[in-house]
Amino acid sequence: QVQLVESGGNLVQPGESLRLSCAASGIIFRLYDMGWYRQAPGKQRELVAAISSGRTTNYADSVKGRFTISRDDPRNTLYLRMNGLKSEDTAVYYCYARNIPYTYWGQGTQVTVSS
Repeated sequence: QVQLVESGGNLVQPGESLRLSCAASGIIFRLYDMGWYRQAPGKQRELVAAISSGRTTNYADSVKGRFTISRDDPRNTLYLRMNGLKSEDTAVYYCYARNIPYTYWGQGTQVTVSS
């Protein structure tokens, strides 16, 4: 059974930092492309950052220079380091694992940025 479990979401003030984690089980982690989406209230889910099995990364323009995605294959864990958080970063953050034709999702972790 495949499981992706996110953690690290919290309520923080603007300018602060958070690190999200996504622990995977039930897949051969190193073979999967991984990434993070987020969904804010009333908005569509959007891609935040992705990292391929070969460690190629890409980011949404809105987070470039502030967020860093990384992966620890021996620990089957995906990370998202978020610096300089803004109120518009408030959303539920979901990790995914993709190895076509399969895509698996986590349950999400809430990030709230507010003063």
